[in-house]
Amino acid sequence: MRLSNVKVTIAGLFSLALVAGCGSEKEESASLKMWVAPNAAQEVFWTAVTSEWNSIPGNKPVEFTTIPATGSSEEAVMSALASGTEPDITTNIFSGFAAQLHGLNQIVDFSKLEGYSELIEQRQMHNIMTSWDYDGAKPVIPIYVNPVMYWWRTDILKENGFDKIPTSYDEIYALSEKFTIPNKQYAVQVAAGKNWWDRWFDFVTFYYAQSDGMQYVENNQATYNNEAGLEVLGFIDKMFANKWANYDFGANDPLTTGELIGAVRGPWDISRYEQQHPEILKTIKLGPIPTKDGASDKKTATFADSKGLVLFKSSEMQDDAWKFINWVYSNPKFDLEWIKATSQPPARGDLTSNPIFSDYYKNNPLAKGFAEYVDVAIPSASTSETVAVQRSMTQMLERLIFTDSEIKNSVDTSVEEVNKLLGK
Repeated sequence: MRLSNVKVTIAGLFSLALVAGCGSEKEESASLKMWVAPNAAQEVFWTAVTSEWNSIPGNKPVEFTTIPATGSSEEAVMSALASGTEPDITTNIFSGFAAQLHGLNQIVDFSKLEGYSELIEQRQMHNIMTSWDYDGAKPVIPIYVNPVMYWWRTDILKENGFDKIPTSYDEIYALSEKFTIPNKQYAVQVAAGKNWWDRWFDFVTFYYAQSDGMQYVENNQATYNNEAGLEVLGFIDKMFANKWANYDFGANDPLTTGELIGAVRGPWDISRYEQQHPEILKTIKLGPIPTKDGASDKKTATFADSKGLVLFKSSEMQDDAWKFINWVYSNPKFDLEWIKATSQPPARGDLTSNPIFSDYYKNNPLAKGFAEYVDVAIPSASTSETVAVQRSMTQMLERLIFTDSEIKNSVDTSVEEVNKLLGK
């Protein structure tokens, strides 16, 4: 599962939304309308949740449908805003798109609603919510936080004389030098692919780890030409300069074939491996994202594939919608059902301490490993220019990989491009 592809045409749809959507008047319907991600497991989850809610006398009924099929979820939402056909609530909102919706004044600030603070306290979400702050507003409540971590084939590691998980760049170099056969097999995957969204699973992930969770865009300015960014690019550059890395493995999963020993993966891959590669899954062990100095007593920060729920200001039933949202988030039994249905950690800070989850995590150690990193998993930067920023990052990596560009020149060029885009 990867964050959905935000098309460039969204910029045009924003203009339409400002003209047509912001001032539209909607008649109150007999039920709350909700959109959810077009995902079979999530549909099963929301079917059970809304059925229980609707069975309670006095509740405003909730009807949900999947987000209409278009180029992306974001395009569907913006098209609906432009035409005045948006639902009351929608899920599947990532941080960059939330920044756009907030900038357009389209979504409700939950922190101003009665019971919000108590809800965040109950779920121990204070640390999680720091990554979902928009000029002091909290217009999104994340549903899940998927930390990405390194998956390691322990069987192949042992065959090559490594009894522990590599966590430092030097250990990765040593393993790569021993195992790599160019165009055939590589020790680790350091580049996730050539698409802009792949940067979430390589440069951004490595940067969060090396910088101890610093954002790469802060105060509307790119910051990744700092020491942490240079260390990460130096690592990637050395891997490719020595032909220890491959830029794009295509659609195949090289972990399952033994072409790779380690790669960045998310908790959504657990169920896929259970179904398709159960024997390989038995060999997998999780490890932190490698850094220059390697593991310490402190958990290493990582990227969070995280999405949340928003309430549109155009809703004529905001009180009923908030009552439903608060009810869902206040019932930890739904979080447990979410984990069982999706394998994704729900957005709460007590996953490994709350007794309601203990039996599940006892029987699912890989899932528990991901849950332990929820508090240090950071979503994408809160910028409305996510696509353009990460396209510039992609060009930055390609200059290093395919040309003789120096590391500092490559990153400085990218930061300059991004800052011009952001108006700095």
